[in-house]
Amino acid sequence: MSARKSPETTFHGAAACQSNQLCLTLPAHAVKVRKNGIEFRSFEPLETWTEMNLQLEVPGGEGKLECIGVIVACNGNRHAGYLISMLFTNLSTAAQAQLSLMA
Repeated sequence: MSARKSPETTFHGAAACQSNQLCLTLPAHAVKVRKNGIEFRSFEPLETWTEMNLQLEVPGGEGKLECIGVIVACNGNRHAGYLISMLFTNLSTAAQAQLSLMA
């Protein structure tokens, strides 16, 4: 199996980073930070094994952490919303340190 780039679609919280990429910006209070990724809720389902760029706001307004992740799970329905699990790939040492402080 291999990850694929996210297609040109929109969902709650998405903003175009560049013309051919989809970027998701999430506030710190909207995610559960895990050791190697995050969980968050979405109004729209996301296809598993989709690669996405992510800007995660750091608590306290100290900036944003930019990451690349792969959707590994999407559970829920259109009535209650979806719980999305994303695994980060290629995290820099600085980003790993910042995530460990947030976890």
